Amino acid sequence: MKKKSEKSVVPARAVAAAVLALCAAALAPKAMADDFLDAAKKKVEIATMTKEKWDGPTTGPKAAAGKTIVFVAGDMKNGGIVGVSKGVEEAARAIGWTVRVIDGQGTVSGRTAALNQALAVKPAGIVVGGFDTTEQKAAFAGAAKSGIPLVGWHSGEQPGPNDKAGLYANVTTVTDDVADVAASWVVADSGGKAGVVIFTDSQYAIALYKARAMEAVIKKCGGCTVLSFEDSPISESSTRMPQLTTSLLQRFGDKWTHSLAINDLYFDFMGPSLTAAGKKGDGSPKAVSAGDGSEAAYQRIRTQRYQAGTVPEPLNMQGWQIVDELNRAFAKEKWSGYVPKVHLVTTGNVGKDGGPKNVFDPDNGYRAQYKAVWVAAPK
Repeated sequence: MKKKSEKSVVPARAVAAAVLALCAAALAPKAMADDFLDAAKKKVEIATMTKEKWDGPTTGPKAAAGKTIVFVAGDMKNGGIVGVSKGVEEAARAIGWTVRVIDGQGTVSGRTAALNQALAVKPAGIVVGGFDTTEQKAAFAGAAKSGIPLVGWHSGEQPGPNDKAGLYANVTTVTDDVADVAASWVVADSGGKAGVVIFTDSQYAIALYKARAMEAVIKKCGGCTVLSFEDSPISESSTRMPQLTTSLLQRFGDKWTHSLAINDLYFDFMGPSLTAAGKKGDGSPKAVSAGDGSEAAYQRIRTQRYQAGTVPEPLNMQGWQIVDELNRAFAKEKWSGYVPKVHLVTTGNVGKDGGPKNVFDPDNGYRAQYKAVWVAAPK
């Protein structure tokens, strides 16, 4: 027969263990949320660092002489496409090539006509600027048959070759990383309690992919909410965004704390509606773009007028990379394998890495590095 003290000790221990288990279960979600928030803050910290060290190619073929290339722009109203086209033209002058730019004017039919016009010129190479390969299968097939190498900029979800589409290389940062950094800033800035509207354009596979990737990050944040996923043609932003902004404010009010978009262009036309609603330029909803880093975006970030951040592409540097990739294609060599690291611009670092010129232009000496690779380039 057990003593009385023994009868009371066993249940007491069991109760204590149960209480501890309940406490642990209650604390687990909070611990996970804290870990997710800390991870988001760390990603933002790394992404906002300056880009002073060259991490691109240091070897490659010597410059092919006297080439003519065509840059087919998806839409020259898009600041990112304009920026990279200027980089291509600058690099072409350095290597001794001629560039012709043809504008696809923001429509499928316009891009088809532009690509066919480029093929008719019979250039040494073609650059596909700002539209993906799935849209223009026939034209790409025509280029493949002609033997003209194609290099894309934002012509798919991932960097590198796309043999199926006939693309020698696609020059871009890693889409998932861009989306992750933009969404992580929202998580960090809100303390894990953001109410988010996401803007994208499903006409472009890369845009939809990027937007869904941002959405996935926000959904992993237990205290955050995706209020709306807005599919709006980027080429119609000037006419659509003012009314759409007003409508979203009416629907969500102060629950709308942050905006995420696949391109800065969406934010070009939101300001008047936000002002009319009494929203402050540095207040909610705070806007962050996962793409390009236009001059207008830099101005908004610098003056804290309805945009808090952007994840810009190093547009001019990517123009130089495109020329380098074409030079490798002409020499029948593999693509360089270079993928620029993701960078985040906010009010805290907007004056660095080319910021005074309202562009992301890394201070890593890329021009000299590429010229050294093309050592035989005409002067």
